[in-house]
Amino acid sequence: MNPVQNKKTRFIDIGLKDYQQAWDYQASLFEQILATKTSNRDLPADVQQLTDNYLVFCEHPHVFTLGKSGHEENLIIPKEELSDVQATYYRVNRGGDITYHGPGQIVGYPIIDMENFFTDIHRYMRFMEEAVIQTLREYNIEAGRSPGQTGVWLDPEDFLRARKICALGVRTSRWVTMHGFAFNVNPDLRYFGYIVPCGIQDKAVTSLEQELGKKVDLEEVKQILKEKIRAQFDMEWL
Repeated sequence: MNPVQNKKTRFIDIGLKDYQQAWDYQASLFEQILATKTSNRDLPADVQQLTDNYLVFCEHPHVFTLGKSGHEENLIIPKEELSDVQATYYRVNRGGDITYHGPGQIVGYPIIDMENFFTDIHRYMRFMEEAVIQTLREYNIEAGRSPGQTGVWLDPEDFLRARKICALGVRTSRWVTMHGFAFNVNPDLRYFGYIVPCGIQDKAVTSLEQELGKKVDLEEVKQILKEKIRAQFDMEWL
């Protein structure tokens, strides 16, 4: 753990952003934190620099991303037809399989030094899931977890009705995180039909809009979710 823990976190909403541009941006923050940790390594505790923490929210134009443990055959649409549906495709360095990002979805990139909070990646994932679960509860939707599968699910105990509303996939190095979660608020769910979401053949995908039967104020959901994440990690906003 860091000799002095810095729970101060900068929240940044970069809006609708091309996937590659957002990836480059979060990677720059990630590398900056790693550089600080490297420079601290041989310094006495009383002169070490505090490491920064960031929570970045954004939306992406239609894009499919495949994690390093994923299988390309889970991209059902032929690559040469991606332009027909205004979508792009990337192989990325997070865990997990394939997922979709698009307008109406909150994509969250927590880029934090876990040594400022705790050093347990499973606890980190469960805290992120819990923040989404508590956000859904504000809309009178009860959600939970599916055993052995990451993310947030509705009716996870019912094989025929289980459906995923939030996917997670992260990368860590020296306890610094990048990538994160994709929470379906008002996305075009038809795009999930072009993939096998998260490599799971027999489970559906849903959104807050679909569950409520109406579009939801995305900015309102962002503010609720932001505060639920802050509370889970005991963050302090800069």
